[in-house]
Amino acid sequence: MTSCRLPAMRPPRLARLGDLMRRHRSWIVGVQWAVLVAYVFLVVTPAFLPLPESGAHLWDNLTLFAQFVFWGIWWPFVLVSMMLMGRVWCGVLCPEGFVAEQVSRVGLGRPVPHWIKWGGWPFVAFLATTVYGQLVSVYEYPKAVLLVLGGSTVAAAAVGLVYGRGKRVWCRHLCPVGGVFGLLARLAPVHFRTDREAWQAHPAKRVIPVNCAPLVDIRRMESAAACHMCGRCSGHRDAVQLVGRLPGAEVASLRSEETDVWEARLLVFGVIGTAIGAFQWSASPWFVQAKLAAAEWLVERDAFALLDSDIPWWLLTHYPEANDVFTWLDGLMILGYIGTTALVIGGWITLWLRAAGWLIGEAAAHRRLAYALIPLGGVGVFLGLSALTVTLLSAEGVVLASLPLVRGLLLAAAAGASLVLGALHVRRAASSGARRVAALLAFCAAAAGAVAPWVTMFFIW
Repeated sequence: MTSCRLPAMRPPRLARLGDLMRRHRSWIVGVQWAVLVAYVFLVVTPAFLPLPESGAHLWDNLTLFAQFVFWGIWWPFVLVSMMLMGRVWCGVLCPEGFVAEQVSRVGLGRPVPHWIKWGGWPFVAFLATTVYGQLVSVYEYPKAVLLVLGGSTVAAAAVGLVYGRGKRVWCRHLCPVGGVFGLLARLAPVHFRTDREAWQAHPAKRVIPVNCAPLVDIRRMESAAACHMCGRCSGHRDAVQLVGRLPGAEVASLRSEETDVWEARLLVFGVIGTAIGAFQWSASPWFVQAKLAAAEWLVERDAFALLDSDIPWWLLTHYPEANDVFTWLDGLMILGYIGTTALVIGGWITLWLRAAGWLIGEAAAHRRLAYALIPLGGVGVFLGLSALTVTLLSAEGVVLASLPLVRGLLLAAAAGASLVLGALHVRRAASSGARRVAALLAFCAAAAGAVAPWVTMFFIW
């Protein structure tokens, strides 16, 4: 009797894509080398060129071209990619992570100390980088780009030379945008998922361990926050696959014990509060009025020290040839505006989230409700960065007539997504119907704190 074997079922298309990434790892490495070369060229070269003249254009001036690539295209759409594809940028394209991993292969390989693993570093690094970038005008001047982006890359390499062996210690614990990327990746409709039962059933003796560069515990991997989507673990032990899911499903199903207080702070006070202040101060009439009032007060008292502008460019913006020079007063006012904005907006959101959590009657419910604001945080930062895209295109004569409509639709979509996620979290509560309604209204008040500043900036000022 001849036996009949059923043909093996082909894995879904997404799973096959993940397996393709694993099998053709050399292609990904080649892309990373190409991106690194382009990145170094665009960061370093313009810093040693004269500033563009008034008649220069994107297509005939390397400095303007690099500015448009970094701040007009690169960073805005990296954020979009996080929300759509997870951290593919980190695992496939990011030059900083690639450098950190490569140098760690020949570094000291020391174990990661406890102080590096402190959960607050992404919050601190994001705030410090964002605020410092505003003080030195990182969006406008190539020297500031070299200092901020280049300095971050050098720091990543230095950490890689000391800690880990073939790992991305910098990316996991210290990267200024790593925490932001982790939050946004939770919204992505694709992720690598581990089947715990298949993992346990697989014969372990025949398995070659996976080198997970971002130090993810693949066996227990459930969240897309830390995964760099590099594909190296695809098919491992017949248990890891690239799969699809509903957008925002991870956030909607998040339990209170799975939340992290530093992630919530990064979202509320950093991605929403600090970012709004950083993008808003240069367009704010309140900032101008406050600075004029402070300057008049100083002049009346013959106190001119804060009006001094003889300051190094790496501390405060100082480009006399471009008629762009900051005084000590400018620096203090920028710090004050960003800090006040972060505290007011973050405080408002926190107050209403805590009220919603109290109405739900669940410990730490305000933290999982905070995660429902990720769509508003991500779209807000995208709108802030894309404002420079619009400015650069306008300088080239490109007029975007439908820009207010597009901005309005994006804000409305982000607000709608956050409200849906918030409602799903409130619905899971065991409290009464009236308390749920009140909790949802409190969440709406919190979400309004993330919407109103952008409406003010784009449609009122």
